[in-house]
Amino acid sequence: MLKSDGSVLIHSDGGSYKPLNWMSPPCTVREGVAEDGRAEWLVSATKSDDTLRILIDEVLHDTSHDLGVDPGLQKDGVEKHLQELLAEHPATLAEGLTLVRREFMTAIGPVDLMCRDAGGLSVAVEIKRRGEIDGVEQLTRYLDLLNRDPALTRKGAVRGIFAAQEIKPQARVLATDRGIACALVDYDALRGMDDAEHRLF
Repeated sequence: MLKSDGSVLIHSDGGSYKPLNWMSPPCTVREGVAEDGRAEWLVSATKSDDTLRILIDEVLHDTSHDLGVDPGLQKDGVEKHLQELLAEHPATLAEGLTLVRREFMTAIGPVDLMCRDAGGLSVAVEIKRRGEIDGVEQLTRYLDLLNRDPALTRKGAVRGIFAAQEIKPQARVLATDRGIACALVDYDALRGMDDAEHRLF
C-alpha cells in the first residue's frame, strides 16, 4: 500500500491489519527495474539513510482511491469530554453538587473537578472512562493533600467522588473502604442533556 503522505506498507495475505514491513513518512518512491528484470520499488526515507527495496514478481491488481481530505482522528467519549459534560452538570454525580473549578491544581497534579455540595463542603471529583484501582489511588493522594488545606476544610473534610463510565469491582471495594463515593456516568445521557440545553438557548 502506497499512501499519499509517502508512507509504504507491506501486508501479508493472512488478513492481519498490521503490516509486515513499512516505511514511515516522509519518504520518496522510485519505480524501476531490477537487474533480473523484475519490477522494483525503492523507498527512501527523507530524514535518514533507510531504504526499503520491494521486488514485484506479479501484479494481480492495481487500483487507486481518492479518500478525500483527512478529517483527523476524532475520539468521542474520552475523559476530556466526560469532564466537560460533568462540569456542566455536576448535580448528576450527587444532588446539590455545584462546580467550583475544573482542573483544580495540587502539588501532584490537577483534580478533574473541585465542587461544593449542598452543605458547603468541598468535593474532589476524579473522572475516568474505566474506573480501576489506579484511579482510586490517584484520588486518595489528591484528597490527602486537599485535606491539609485549611481554606478547603473550614466546614469539614474534603470528600471524594470517583466517576467513570464503568467501575471495576475491585476499584469500587477500595473506594468504599476509603470513604470515596462511586458514580457511574452515562455519557450518552449527559451528552443528550447538553444538546437539549443548546437547543433551548
